[in-house]
Amino acid sequence: MISSALIVDDEQSIQRLLKMFLEREGFAVRCASTIGEAEEILKAEKFDLIIADIFIGKSNGIDLLRHIKSLDKNAQVALITGLPDVESAAEALRLGAFDYLTKPISFHQIISTAQRALYSKRLIEESERKQANLDAIFQSASDGIMLVDSNNRLIQFNEASMRSCGYTADQLGMPALSIKAGCGGTCRQMLAEVLSDGTQRNLRRLECRKINGPKRIISISVSPVFDKSGTVDGAVAIMRDETELVSLEKRVHRQNGYSGIMGQNAAMQRMYTLIEALSDVQTTVLVNGESGTGKELVAAALHHQGVRRDKPFVKVNCAALSEHLLESELFGHVRGAYTGAVSAQVGRFQKADGGTIFLDEIGDISPAMQMRLLRVLQEQEFEPVGDSNSIKVDVRVIAATNQDLAEKVRLGTFRSDLYYRLNVVRLIIPPLKDRRDDIPLLVEHFLEKFSRKFKRPLSAVSRDVLELFMHHSWPGNVRELEHTLEHAAILCPSTVLSVEDLPQDFISAVRHHPHDEVPDSAFEKQLTLAEALEKAGGNKAKAARLLGVSRCTIYRKLQEDPTLLDNSL
Repeated sequence: MISSALIVDDEQSIQRLLKMFLEREGFAVRCASTIGEAEEILKAEKFDLIIADIFIGKSNGIDLLRHIKSLDKNAQVALITGLPDVESAAEALRLGAFDYLTKPISFHQIISTAQRALYSKRLIEESERKQANLDAIFQSASDGIMLVDSNNRLIQFNEASMRSCGYTADQLGMPALSIKAGCGGTCRQMLAEVLSDGTQRNLRRLECRKINGPKRIISISVSPVFDKSGTVDGAVAIMRDETELVSLEKRVHRQNGYSGIMGQNAAMQRMYTLIEALSDVQTTVLVNGESGTGKELVAAALHHQGVRRDKPFVKVNCAALSEHLLESELFGHVRGAYTGAVSAQVGRFQKADGGTIFLDEIGDISPAMQMRLLRVLQEQEFEPVGDSNSIKVDVRVIAATNQDLAEKVRLGTFRSDLYYRLNVVRLIIPPLKDRRDDIPLLVEHFLEKFSRKFKRPLSAVSRDVLELFMHHSWPGNVRELEHTLEHAAILCPSTVLSVEDLPQDFISAVRHHPHDEVPDSAFEKQLTLAEALEKAGGNKAKAARLLGVSRCTIYRKLQEDPTLLDNSL
């Protein structure tokens, strides 16, 4: 690309000389004899280099310099004078002149000035292009970005941070910690910490809320900015709003399960919604459900989805301990509190301080324990066994039972005041028989689990196995299904679990349960009657044991088809 130059001088000889010098170097040169003529040319064209005499007739080249800079701040202007003085030189450089030359001017002097001027212009334009690209990226970034200098003063922020954090232009230059954006200011505090030690910091999924604003989930990354000498010269914070992502993850996760609880059934979806609503509400929750439905998983979900997630989650099976041991486990004891108490023990309530305690099988505790537990719920304090000093705790209580506590209250075996304390919110887990549509999903989940556990491929269950599962009443709920599949996974010689891999107790239970209407074909896939009779040598009792059925069933089948016995002999 050809460089362009404008020469402004009222002496024609100087014009011709400078034009000749520059054209030899490949410049396209135009000339002007007056300030007015130069201004008219500058309105229509831009030049890489402008050489102007300071004194042009009665006009002043300094005024032309001001005009040029107002039109193009990157224009490289060299001023020439035959009467140099410090004042005019200082003014010229202050206004942005590239060079200040005195007459007479040599060829080499002009060419050197021109080359340096072009190089300077290219550097400035390249720097501006890079800065423009950075600014475009900076402003178009969906993440909020803010920069502070070494004194933690806000020096730059982008549109995203204006939208999410509410920063305004009048806050530029202010100390970051003094800015009130209506939030907790965690990001600004992190900037100060990074400036102090030069160490990058990351904070994942912080709950952020401005005054009267919606709750948002923000991940923050703060990094130091170093100068050429390696000194911390500032810091940059990147704030990513992950609210929608977290919401999407929850929705996707809830399609199949929630915090380890598996189920797509509508009743399960309603339960997930209730868990979310209760997770951040520090109220007592009573979890009701049949044995094997996953009450502990629900309690864990309530804890891990809430604000106490980073604090202890302590579990206690109240039915597994005697009254004396349960009291010691819950509240602890001092040394010598009873025979065998050779050392002090911290109780579960104290271990759960700040977190959650899960009291499973709460319906089995004694009246005396009911009284002590009521006091903890009311006053959040207790005394260890053998000690008169009270210990204050901040514990959320989640209780679970498969019993009808309301009926126990009516019978007088459970305190009504404790029942109402526990039953602030009741969460009922549906039994597996009421959500049979979840069985294929649960089967797939457990097959993956046992495939990893036994280090062998388990891809599916046969159609007959699934038919049995779909018709069974599952009195043991999900736990029964898990144990049934584990048994089959151990015995299965292939990748597909068949009926003959299932436990005989399960087969017998399904056959004889009056509510399990399972087609006979499902059983016959396990072992046909003829095959069983053949293996038993015609012994009907032995064949019945092989099939897991009663002898009456064998006799009924033989009455329907007497040839079965003949074929087996």
